[in-house]
Amino acid sequence: MKHAIVILIFIGGLIFTETARAQDEIPFTLQYRLVEGIVQISKPGEESILINLWGDVNAPGRFMVPTGTTLIELISFARGPASFRTGETTLDWSKLRVEVNVSRRNLELNIDEVVNFRFRYTQQLPPGMLDFVLQENDFITLEVKRRPAFVDYMRIIGPISTVVAAVILLVDKL
Repeated sequence: MKHAIVILIFIGGLIFTETARAQDEIPFTLQYRLVEGIVQISKPGEESILINLWGDVNAPGRFMVPTGTTLIELISFARGPASFRTGETTLDWSKLRVEVNVSRRNLELNIDEVVNFRFRYTQQLPPGMLDFVLQENDFITLEVKRRPAFVDYMRIIGPISTVVAAVILLVDKL
């Protein structure tokens, strides 16, 4: 019985030691650390700002980023624009347009200012977007748009024509 207790204590000590050692080996500067719903990009102790990013991005949310972060860097932290690739369709990227709106509060004038950037995937980025530096509490929305295709029109016209045909057949039979 004494041997079993000694073995259990020994194994428990090994497990505790290995767990503590493994935690010490985890890098302290991991890029994504979740803190109460905030994605923390900046390192602890580094001067940072909070930014809201919503819309058609792969990881929307509230980001804590280093001061001086640009708009392109923030979109990259959110893993870029969401795509329209599903099991049903694979769309041509050249037809997609991206609209990015940055809203910020101008405290001096007590108004909200909005800066818009619009571009296609096949075009260069709009002037000023590459160097656009974010400020505390900026609110960014990103929307990926596409032109309607023939299939989109058929999804609207098909059900309507079916209902009209069904009504005509019912009236004809009565």
